[in-house]
Amino acid sequence: MLLLFFCGVNPKRFFGGMVETKTKNEMEMTLESLVGILGLLVGGSSGAFFTWKYQRKKAKAEAVTAEAEAEKAFVEVIQEMREMYKADREEQKAYIDELKDDRRHLREERDVLRKRQDELEETVRGLQREVAINRGMMDTIRPLICGRRDCKDRLPADIEGFTAPRKKKEAKS
Repeated sequence: MLLLFFCGVNPKRFFGGMVETKTKNEMEMTLESLVGILGLLVGGSSGAFFTWKYQRKKAKAEAVTAEAEAEKAFVEVIQEMREMYKADREEQKAYIDELKDDRRHLREERDVLRKRQDELEETVRGLQREVAINRGMMDTIRPLICGRRDCKDRLPADIEGFTAPRKKKEAKS
């Protein structure tokens, strides 16, 4: 009925006289009350609708902003981790290179020491041969050397002339 009134249709004509008519003063009061109530409903609901729509847009914008900030923070963390990984990898590379240099140096030193050891072992073998030869000569010369200085039968011994022991000849004399 209120809709009919706002549309400009007389309710009395619309309902064919079935509606009871009120006085103009009562009608104005009713109309003002209805307009006030309707204004509150329409104004409040439209205000609430627009406020709700605005708040919804604002919430979406805040969510997008928060998501962008979170993504930015995530990217920063990933960048920091990447830089830390790169620095660690460079440190490890430097350490590996240092170890390789040390190993190369130690191998060279080992080779020099092995060569020196081989030379010393050859020298020792040569000295052992000379000692064996000298021992044989000493065994050969020992009976010819006189321990007394005033001995007249003393013969000078020539060590270089002896190459092999002469024990058989001495036994015959």
